[in-house]
Amino acid sequence: MEGFVSALNSVLWSTPVIYILLGVGLLFSILTRFLQVRHIKEMIKLMFQGKSSEAGVSSFQALAIALSGRVGTGNIAGVATAIAFGGPGAVFWMWAIAFIGASSAFIESTLAQIYKVKQDGQYRGGPAYFIEKGIGWKWFAVLFAFAALIAMAILMPGVQSNSIALGMENAFGIPKAVTGLAVVVLLAVIIFGGVKRIATAAQLIVPFMAIGYIVLSLIIILMNITELPAVISLIFRSAFALDSAFGGLIGMAISWGVKRGIYSNEAGQGTGPHMAAAAEVSHPAKQGLVQAFSVYIDTLFVCSATAFMILFTGMYNTEAPDGSFIVNNLEGVEAGPGYTQAAIDSVIPGFGAGFVAIALFFFAFTTIMAYYYIAETNIAYLIRGKSGKIPMLLLKVILLGVTFYGAVKTAGLAWALGDVGLGIMVWLNVIAILILAKPALLALKDYEQQKKQGKDPVFDPKALGIKNADYWETEYKKDQDQAS
Repeated sequence: MEGFVSALNSVLWSTPVIYILLGVGLLFSILTRFLQVRHIKEMIKLMFQGKSSEAGVSSFQALAIALSGRVGTGNIAGVATAIAFGGPGAVFWMWAIAFIGASSAFIESTLAQIYKVKQDGQYRGGPAYFIEKGIGWKWFAVLFAFAALIAMAILMPGVQSNSIALGMENAFGIPKAVTGLAVVVLLAVIIFGGVKRIATAAQLIVPFMAIGYIVLSLIIILMNITELPAVISLIFRSAFALDSAFGGLIGMAISWGVKRGIYSNEAGQGTGPHMAAAAEVSHPAKQGLVQAFSVYIDTLFVCSATAFMILFTGMYNTEAPDGSFIVNNLEGVEAGPGYTQAAIDSVIPGFGAGFVAIALFFFAFTTIMAYYYIAETNIAYLIRGKSGKIPMLLLKVILLGVTFYGAVKTAGLAWALGDVGLGIMVWLNVIAILILAKPALLALKDYEQQKKQGKDPVFDPKALGIKNADYWETEYKKDQDQAS
């Protein structure tokens, strides 16, 4: 079984696949004329506009739920691993993939808004919905929904809860079962409250955890400020094989930087569109731009915070392809949260283990919340027209059970199976957004034209020749009339 899963992963996440995702992001960047640069002010402005409604959440709440999924253990462990095997230059390639990936996030999130539906009084959308309505391949949409459901409800929550439990045990000596029970109780309180409670929890927790983490990294940078020119120089020299020590690692730097960047920011993976569809906006491009900015927050801010803490303090090891060490500053410390812990301890002794454990708790807990929301959306897609009470209850019970089990005991196989589920989602989503890019590009052009005319853009799919955008054609005006 492990051999089969490993072989499947080596295909789904092979180096060519990573570069395909990079290529797709570059293609969308060119087609959108690098909207991630042109519209950066607009992205920030739109983040704080719009209100929630009975059916949907505000732009900021949708962003917070998306960020709860994007900002996870990868922001701590993934960055450390990239530096361990790709050297400091991997950080530059993480930035590069975030910059390019923002356009993929725009395309998939705008499509989610264009083809969203109002189902049981709530907005629903995501790849399964836009594949069926935009391409017309129902079998392909069902395949995506099943892959997402299995990955998000069964394979991946335990990996996150295990990170929380390990961190709490190492830092405070709390037994894994106690941590697992606490996580399950807190999670149950939130997910049994529905989408609105998930949105409220996300908008309170996510800014707090991200800002707290970034502030600590700034303190560490300021305490080592004389190192700033050397660290920036090291990142850029290592990224382009100009550094004598790390020069032979350029291939590894690109590979690990791109891989960890994609894992972390999830651009093009098909996870973010589920949250994007829930937003109450007057034009799909609005939420597309907000979700594009979430990639920047994840990688340029949170991942950079980890990278700078590690590099400024020199608390890392870097391994050469032959297994020898180019840098060996942390004898016997495994690549992962231990690097960040050592970096913090070197500046504030005794503080590192506790801080990393608490950061992991918030990062991983909110990620499980996002997993639940994605799983719920895909169940809603699969049971349309039927009563959803029993399937939704079963989903909650299964996800809570898997979360507890993962906290107490997990295996390498769980990580590998999670990667398989996510890998299948990525493949299906990338194929779909390449086929369906045109409606998203038309929406962007329409948005820009309306802005030039001084209007607050409102979406009319018929005027743009976009078919099957049923919500916008029939229900949007009704909703506005009811609200006014």
